[in-house]
Amino acid sequence: MANSDPIYGWLETALATIKKANWYRQPKTITSQSGATVTLNGQSVVNFASNDYLGLAGDRRLIDAAIAATKTLGTGSTGSRLTSGHRQLHRDLEQAIANLKQTEDALVFSSGYLANLGTISAITNKKDLILGDQYNHSSLKNGAKLSGATVLEYDHNNLDALRQLLETHRQNYRRCLITTDSVFSMDGDLCLLPELLAIAKEFSAMLLVDEAHGTGVLGQKGAGVVEHFHCTQQPLIQVGTLSKALGSLGGYVAGSKALIDFLRNRASTWIYTTGLSPADTAAALAAIHILQAEPQRRQQLWENIRQLKSALGNHELVPSESAVLCFGLANPQQALAMGDRLLAAGFFAPAIRPPTVPTSRIRVSVMATHSPQQIQGFIEIFQRCFAEFSGSSNL
Repeated sequence: MANSDPIYGWLETALATIKKANWYRQPKTITSQSGATVTLNGQSVVNFASNDYLGLAGDRRLIDAAIAATKTLGTGSTGSRLTSGHRQLHRDLEQAIANLKQTEDALVFSSGYLANLGTISAITNKKDLILGDQYNHSSLKNGAKLSGATVLEYDHNNLDALRQLLETHRQNYRRCLITTDSVFSMDGDLCLLPELLAIAKEFSAMLLVDEAHGTGVLGQKGAGVVEHFHCTQQPLIQVGTLSKALGSLGGYVAGSKALIDFLRNRASTWIYTTGLSPADTAAALAAIHILQAEPQRRQQLWENIRQLKSALGNHELVPSESAVLCFGLANPQQALAMGDRLLAAGFFAPAIRPPTVPTSRIRVSVMATHSPQQIQGFIEIFQRCFAEFSGSSNL
């Protein structure tokens, strides 16, 4: 297709607008195995951009589990699990997730995004009301849109605003669903889960919590924010991903047997999508076993988090209670310049800009496998860079 084609000419104009606003993005190429140190565009850098919080994506045991499953079961699941059949390995993983989350059952999707789209659009429709936190992940927001329900946002973690919306609108709808991230991925703070549960009960609303960045990180056994707040036995819907702390790929929903059985029959992104590959399934299952058997990994992660927060907490740190630490900057240019300077010094910590977030920042993801020397080196270069760029008015 020629660039001069008048039907598609708007694409170049739109790209030019994106570039002018400093919102343009291109992926960087990693040519090494996942880990605390990676080779990025040919340069060895310490990796503070990964959501591999426990350092499991490059763990030999996950790799061996994936290889063994591929040799035994092949490379793909070949079709929808309802149409083509599934492997016992899929059920083993679902039962392991349910055990970790202390729920009756679980259902594995091909991604966390698909889990949110499918679940929300299956349990609500145009007769219903969905209330979502302003900072919710895109998958929660798009799942709500796909459902056809009336969708309203409440200010981030503002329970008074949520209550006001419920008092005004709840009586006009059949069912109501409240959706929230458990850990907000671009800030690192937590939802106010006990209070949300109380409000949901008061207004006869369902509550869906996305544990993507909580699973493996928070809770006494690493089950997530639900466990962290001692809300495990409360009635709610837990959604999450296998691609972050669990080092694999895929998503899941955990909840009651009735919920999971309903989703098998009504969640279009599960019914009409090829099942998770044997390799990804086996790797995720191995990761859950490691998470449960090696609590020292999570303990080391939290030691690294505390070290970074103690040293950098006065540098415009967005309030965080997780492995995600974000440092605010005035504009996209500052964020991009600081990210480039960090990279030149051997540290990969990405600039996050609008429209992904309302304000520009450097986002730091902490891993259990970061060494004390790597963390100290990052602290030293970060302090120098932040002093330069946060005080600069000509960027």
